[in-house]
Amino acid sequence: MTDARGSSGSRDKPRTRDRHGRGTRGPVAMPADPTVPVRRTRRERFDDIALDIVTEIDARWQSRLGLIEYAVEESPDIPPDWTVDDYIPLGSLERGSGATPARLVIYRRPIEHRCLTRSEVEAMVLMVVVEQVADLLGIAANDVDPRYQP
Repeated sequence: MTDARGSSGSRDKPRTRDRHGRGTRGPVAMPADPTVPVRRTRRERFDDIALDIVTEIDARWQSRLGLIEYAVEESPDIPPDWTVDDYIPLGSLERGSGATPARLVIYRRPIEHRCLTRSEVEAMVLMVVVEQVADLLGIAANDVDPRYQP
């Protein structure tokens, strides 16, 4: 027997229809147990790696670095005259002056594109940060961090 809406009468059963084939969404997809960690995105994992490396290097060189701002961006702005043979930067450094802090930017997508594992991403981020800090301080990259390998 059907009710007025044309359904077969099981009103207390929740809808489980997945209209667009993207899987379960919303609060139903979250773990019921708050102690179970939620899976982190690639962006969040990259940010964690970058934060660990930057925090360690900044703590070691803060007295000489002065005001510096660190950022992670998806990818660099490619100029209109860019050609395929040009190098895509993995990071950039804008020197500060006076009250304006220096800005060190790490580009996530070009780094992840060149790496296969988490350890390779860590090594590449370390390399980028160390080279930029060494350029800012005017010293050799090996002096900034002994783990540096070009």
